[in-house]
Amino acid sequence: MKFVFTSYIKVSTYKDPEAWVTRIRAYTGILEALAANNEIISIEQIDYEGKYFKNGVHYIFKRFNKAELRVPLKLNRLIKQLKPDIVFIQSLHFPLQVILLRLAIGRKPRIIIQNHAEKPFTGIKKYLLRWAGKYIDAYLFASKAMGMYWVTKGNITSAEKIHEVMELSTVFYPIEKELAIAKTGVSAQPVFLWVGRLNKNKDPLTVVKAFIEFVKLSPSARLYMIYHTEELLDDIKNELNKHQLPADTITLIGTVPNEELLYWYNCADFIVSGSHYEGSGTAVCEAMSCGCVPIVTDIFSFRMITDYGNIGLLYQPGNEAGLLATLIQTQKMNVPEQRNKAIAYFKSTLSFEAIANKIEAIAASL
Repeated sequence: MKFVFTSYIKVSTYKDPEAWVTRIRAYTGILEALAANNEIISIEQIDYEGKYFKNGVHYIFKRFNKAELRVPLKLNRLIKQLKPDIVFIQSLHFPLQVILLRLAIGRKPRIIIQNHAEKPFTGIKKYLLRWAGKYIDAYLFASKAMGMYWVTKGNITSAEKIHEVMELSTVFYPIEKELAIAKTGVSAQPVFLWVGRLNKNKDPLTVVKAFIEFVKLSPSARLYMIYHTEELLDDIKNELNKHQLPADTITLIGTVPNEELLYWYNCADFIVSGSHYEGSGTAVCEAMSCGCVPIVTDIFSFRMITDYGNIGLLYQPGNEAGLLATLIQTQKMNVPEQRNKAIAYFKSTLSFEAIANKIEAIAASL
């Protein structure tokens, strides 16, 4: 089959195609896996125009301006000229563009839309998406339950078109723990790791408060927090100052280059999240690829990413007592067994190859 992947978003901050493809490698790895059995073309919008080929994927870079993407006659005409079997659109944010796409390419090519953390719409956009649904053949959500929520909110009319497929994956992998420790200097036992923004949705305060209580029962436990935004950093520091804890009980690491996360994930026993909502869960996916056991909130995407609670432990978002009880459960957990389950599930469901296989099967069924 011939797939054409694209979106209606331009990222003007990138001028170099190699840098851009590297930047989005958590997504392009899926295209590369699909390219093993299919012809894959990806139309990208950065500040560059030309063609680029890497690992079996043909990239076409175009400099469409915002107006040309708002009413994408040129982009849709290009898609038609490529004669795809499948057109794969990133994000549900563009129902009008998808309607115009169907008018441009006719009925034969199938259109698949991938959700990327956006929530159900209200107002005119909701009704435009319902209208566009007549021309969309499949919707992909990280969790099928998440897609069904869009149905209950009246954004999508056909539950049969919803499929459960992870939106991205990772290039990370397990390495020897000794090598990881040599890079990070982390040798505590057990090690809990936080990776994410310090905002209200990620809810680091609930995690910090519960962990402070947990170390009273497990004094050797350590929490390391990696973050690239600092909205609640002062609140976290104020919370830590209320308690007389060993200085290394909770370590605020801050920003870490993405490639160095490989070593942090391979040092950790557990990945912890306090998220109230996630489109998928990039950090948890990355951590599981390295064998971290997930201690995460009971939300749609994390149910899927933990094999519906079969791997790690789930707790209710914002529930400090619930998280504390969950952390206590880790003391009796068979961590090596859970680690092996995390890696196996990543390979079978969350890896580039697993995602590509699902997309290929869905496309063949349309």
